[in-house]
Amino acid sequence: MSSIRRPHPAWIVLAAVTVCMMAGTGLRSSFGVYIKPMEAEFGWGRGALSGAAAISLLLLGAVGPFVGRFADRWGPRRVVVFSLLLLGVGALGASRAQNLWQIYLTIGLLMAVGAGGLSMATGSTVAARWFEQRRGVAIGLAAGGMSAGQLVVIPVAMVLTLSYGWRSSYLWLAVGLLLLVLPIALLLVRNDPAERGLRPYGATGTASAAAAAAAIEKSQRVAVLEAMRVPQFWLLMATFFVCGYTSNGMVLTHFMPHALEHNFSELQASMALAVMGAMNVLGTISSGWICDRFGRRGPLAFFYFFRGVSLLFLLYVWNAPSLHVWAAIFGLNYISTVPPTTTLTANIFGRYSVGELSGWIFLSHQVGSALGAALAGWIYEWTGGYEIAFVSAALMGFVAAGLALAIREEPVTSRPTRLAAPATS
Repeated sequence: MSSIRRPHPAWIVLAAVTVCMMAGTGLRSSFGVYIKPMEAEFGWGRGALSGAAAISLLLLGAVGPFVGRFADRWGPRRVVVFSLLLLGVGALGASRAQNLWQIYLTIGLLMAVGAGGLSMATGSTVAARWFEQRRGVAIGLAAGGMSAGQLVVIPVAMVLTLSYGWRSSYLWLAVGLLLLVLPIALLLVRNDPAERGLRPYGATGTASAAAAAAAIEKSQRVAVLEAMRVPQFWLLMATFFVCGYTSNGMVLTHFMPHALEHNFSELQASMALAVMGAMNVLGTISSGWICDRFGRRGPLAFFYFFRGVSLLFLLYVWNAPSLHVWAAIFGLNYISTVPPTTTLTANIFGRYSVGELSGWIFLSHQVGSALGAALAGWIYEWTGGYEIAFVSAALMGFVAAGLALAIREEPVTSRPTRLAAPATS
């Protein structure tokens, strides 16, 4: 007789959350597809639309600490469901926009807040609670899902826009999110293994012992004010600021118009983004595997250095094959910084602090993203090109590599005096 080995429920919960993050991140990050159609319809300048992108990226990070705190305290399920609803409403509103302020409201505010609830602040909470082992791979898979959003949603958004217009594109993407993805969150996402009488993947001992250990860890949560006294927290924030500046801010927001203005077709540019998204998945999962086996600090430094080199390479792309080679190289590194950054946060500050603290670290990422998006738009209007902007991003990548090497992976917990029983003689 043979038996079928069922997967641990942790993998099912992770898969459901990953699908939600993929859809949310893909929908929000598709804004670059709509820049030129909006310019053509309304006559708005690149700087005005870049401002909407900058506000979106900034708010995406600003909600991170609150999202992480809610996920730490009340569980990630409510956060995921509410975020999907908000994102869908924002996309529906964007499809009806007639004025610039409506773009700022729907895309810059509602969709940004919704996507912020589907960020790594929530994904890291799920991975930290449900996985004792393979945590790096779990975070890599969740981050890879965010990358896959580019691979799936951006080409679909481009096809819908070219076929039916940008308004119908937003409308159908919103309908798909609410009818296909939201039910997955309602049916499969769960807050904690203890709710189902289970222990985290890879945990030893009984489920009750795992639940008791989790209760102790919850009581030792490190608040953000305590974390701010630790240099590692600031180093993680500084490096992730550079991550946002060089990825979402510069490349994701401005790559499409940059490519189109260098005589690449819309199909070639969107295919390059698809290649980037596919390599994101491979690079991010590989990054998680590397972190589980070889540590986190050294790989993190290498990823930032490699990103700087790849941004310089973008300046010398000359035809479609070289564009796709660059997209593959940059894609390998685009989100590879997430697994080492998030696992460092969990290992240093504890798994029941990782949501809120990852939210603050993600906020620094989005501040960098907003600055990168706005600065690149301004530089374009001043100089007529993006070359100076991409060089600045490359230099910041090299600086981040040095900062990553300064991080010390030593556990920090809340002061234990309030937990320990008094000594008796």
